[in-house]
Amino acid sequence: MDGADKRVRILVADDHPVFRDGLKRLLEAEPDFCVVAEAGDGEAAVRLASELRPDVLLLDLAMPRCSGMEALRQMAALSLSVRTLILAAVVEKAEMIEALQLGARGIVLKESATELLLKSIRQIMAGHYWVGLESVSNLIQALREFLPAPNPNGGKKNFGLTPHELEIIAAVVAGCTNKDVAEKFSVSERTVKYHLTGIFDKVGVSNRLELALFAINHNLLPNE
Repeated sequence: MDGADKRVRILVADDHPVFRDGLKRLLEAEPDFCVVAEAGDGEAAVRLASELRPDVLLLDLAMPRCSGMEALRQMAALSLSVRTLILAAVVEKAEMIEALQLGARGIVLKESATELLLKSIRQIMAGHYWVGLESVSNLIQALREFLPAPNPNGGKKNFGLTPHELEIIAAVVAGCTNKDVAEKFSVSERTVKYHLTGIFDKVGVSNRLELALFAINHNLLPNE
């Protein structure tokens, strides 16, 4: 294989041609990057991501025909494995959280220095998340900074959760996989999945990320 075969394949989606062109020139000046296509709206971004399966999608949130957030929803429904990095002029905390929940690997403001953008792409390719100005290795860690602090005077509700289930939730928020939890409590992964299913039903969530966010918001963690 030659060096070109190992370059990071990038799809750029932004509705401003001048910005896209500048971004393409910037990226292709890097020996390890290759821009495989450009999209001017969200619909084209989803179509090209599905057809070309790039390594990274640089996605503007504000686009015609289909917004960046809606494009994220569609790609999540299609189970596309592309690593999406949101590019935004401004972004609200709620949008940031929603984008990460929908599968984005990071958010970079358009005003960020060139070096930060290039670094953020390399970091998400290495398996990390990128939020604001730095890389984070755990999604919950990234989100906790932006979630409102639980009310210390509100007391704790346990939602019918047992002490053991609360321990499992704390492990999930800490970033533990099912295998990690199984080893921690000396049970099988099947047992962990069984417990998680019961926990999901009790608090009304459908996946680990929603559970972690619920736990943080409702003060279910020890020493919170």
